[in-house]
Amino acid sequence: MRFSEAWLREYVNPAIDTDTLVHQLTMAGLEVDSVTAAAGDFTGVVVAEILEAYPHPEADRLRICKVGAGLDQPLQIVCGAPNARVGLRVPLALVGSLLPGGLEIKSAQLRGIESFGMLCSQKELGIDEDASGLMELPLDAPIGMALREYLHLDDRLIEVDLTPNRADCLSVEGIAREVALLNTLPIMCPEVEAPAPVIDDIWPIRVEAPEACPRYLGQIIRGVNRHAGTPQWIKEKLRRSGLRSLDVIVDVTNYVLLELGQPLHAFDADRLEGGVCVRWARDGESLQLLNGQAVTLAPETLVIADDRKVLALAGIMGGSESAVCETTQDIFIECAYFDPSLMMGKARRYGLSTDSSHRFERGVSYELQSRALSRATQLILSLAGGQVGPVVERVALDYLPQRPEILLRAERIEKILGLSMSPERVIQILQGLGMTLTGDPLGWRVTAPAARFDIALEADLIEEVGRVYGYDHLPRRQPVIPAVMRPVSEGRLTLDRVKDLLVDRGYQEAITYSFVEASVQQLIDPGVEPLALKNPLSQELAVMRTSLWPGLLDAAIKNSHRQQDRVRLFESGLTFRPRGNDLAQEAVLSWLALGCHEAEQWGLPSRPVDFFDVKQDVEALVALTGRLADLRFVAAEHPALHKGQSAEMLLGEKRLGFMGLLHPGLEKRLGFPSGVFLVELLDHVLRDRQLPRFSSLSKFPSVRRDLALLVEQNVPVGTLLETTRASAGELLREAQVFDVYQGPGVEAGKKSVAIRLILQDAAETLVDTLVDGVVQKVLDGLAQRCGARLRD
Repeated sequence: MRFSEAWLREYVNPAIDTDTLVHQLTMAGLEVDSVTAAAGDFTGVVVAEILEAYPHPEADRLRICKVGAGLDQPLQIVCGAPNARVGLRVPLALVGSLLPGGLEIKSAQLRGIESFGMLCSQKELGIDEDASGLMELPLDAPIGMALREYLHLDDRLIEVDLTPNRADCLSVEGIAREVALLNTLPIMCPEVEAPAPVIDDIWPIRVEAPEACPRYLGQIIRGVNRHAGTPQWIKEKLRRSGLRSLDVIVDVTNYVLLELGQPLHAFDADRLEGGVCVRWARDGESLQLLNGQAVTLAPETLVIADDRKVLALAGIMGGSESAVCETTQDIFIECAYFDPSLMMGKARRYGLSTDSSHRFERGVSYELQSRALSRATQLILSLAGGQVGPVVERVALDYLPQRPEILLRAERIEKILGLSMSPERVIQILQGLGMTLTGDPLGWRVTAPAARFDIALEADLIEEVGRVYGYDHLPRRQPVIPAVMRPVSEGRLTLDRVKDLLVDRGYQEAITYSFVEASVQQLIDPGVEPLALKNPLSQELAVMRTSLWPGLLDAAIKNSHRQQDRVRLFESGLTFRPRGNDLAQEAVLSWLALGCHEAEQWGLPSRPVDFFDVKQDVEALVALTGRLADLRFVAAEHPALHKGQSAEMLLGEKRLGFMGLLHPGLEKRLGFPSGVFLVELLDHVLRDRQLPRFSSLSKFPSVRRDLALLVEQNVPVGTLLETTRASAGELLREAQVFDVYQGPGVEAGKKSVAIRLILQDAAETLVDTLVDGVVQKVLDGLAQRCGARLRD
């Protein structure tokens, strides 16, 4: 929120400079993002009036103006602004003036005509970005007065980045309340008296959704002059808060919004048909908004309607069909309280973000509406005239928030904040925050004000006490934490060791959102309906992930678009899968690889990463568990992977995960320049570790036998090794594939696989007959299970 320091000091004016004020706000939890000047650095600019204006004889776009500036005689100024006209009061930079950027104004000749100064736009004075014409001042602006003095431009604009729980500070009065408390000063709020009705006209109001709108007020004002000018002081306060002046009615509602934090809306009463109704939208209804956007309304959207049509998105934006216009004379002003929990996300659903929705989503005090409506009516009557009718109010007390009474213990304050605070100081702080206190043997029973939706627990109250007391004044103490060595099971592989191995193998850890884009999630895991967020941050973060692959793929494509042609990323985290009425959370480890197998170098030829490179990474990881012999890769299909290059991994009898090449269709759709290999492992299966056991070394020599086998080309090598180990018995120490061949000399549809067997006995030297017997058992097993035979 941005506000003027001068406006704030109208409420409370502590004897501190701007820097100290900013520090106070920041240390009180209202972090100040920026402090800027209300206008550029300029001197010698005064209020002037154009007395004459006629075309330049040598330039169609220039005009020669005679300007009165409170001097002995008018000045001649050559000006190119389209709005330069007789009677206009404007800023005049006299000869010798300095404008923002160090520009010095000198007398000059423009197309042969002398000019003694410059008439200025808002942009040239560093006041605003508007450079479309001269800055127009009120007709009663005193001629010759310094512009900086007239507009009080020696001011600072303070922008505060408020956390969502501090909606009570989304107004100048809210900020002033904090500053007054921090400096132990009274706050001077404007006196608001409800104008007495002078006509009996009322507008029928009914609320059909009291759970969403438990309080709604409306009031009719007839005979307003919409063309009455908005006073300069209101225009300036709006401008310095980031809002532009539109007309007196809209300016007043915006002013009250900034002053008190309560959004209001004015309808053209002549364009309303029947009474006003607060209800949920109906199927097929649509609305043309004030910004020109046409929206089709969802049934869960709260609307303001009359008997025939929808008038506004409640708490978000009004419709153009009922808006105040050039011919408006009678207006209906609404002021309401909407339940924040039912307002959240409604504006974003329609791609909107307004000052009203920003406040209603966070919570507006449910006691503020009557005062805000009176303030708006008071200002409209004083500025635009008119006759006001009675206030019509609809209240559903059962649906208004109930403020809980919270026990605040004195000893708890001391324990949490680390200091003993006097009861008088605690009472002063809490009462200064608008809270109601009653005594209790343990401390106090506290009721938070209507604007503080964030106060629900004792810890919240202690936070408020510490915040106002000053975080920088709290004592600093080192916590006493006993160092306890907790036992760690050797039968469990630690996640840190897993990550270290992946880093050693060239991967980098990534941390991605648990929320992903629904369309990408559907592509990766089409068989599962993910949990959709009720109030997503954006469409790209709309559903809970059922796999880590969408996040890793998003990170990889962003790296690829930034000229990273070799990407290795891994992540450990939770996936979320609906299971009945519950949400199952499962820890997984995933990684991806794309680009070259090795970083570019002179010693190795460049080649793209392939299935077996990634398979080797899996085997290295499983080797840490001591269960590499139990690992199997089984050809299987996955909707996100290439049918010919995907496998399910089994560790013993348990499913370990999936790996493979990203499906070519997805690769093209996501925009990858080359193949992407993906792996996902179940954390609880991977982390079970088999402890190594010592066995004595044999004193007897080992024997090697090489088998050249001929098998069908679709027989997995893993199946050959598994069968070999099962058939060889206890004498087998190692079985390793050292060659695979297809080509001349091998029948079509078959392949030659060479397996090395290492045999050894711990008790005696192996003789040929025993070795031959083991080899024959292996051959029989391979022939029976795999259809293998020795190659001729």
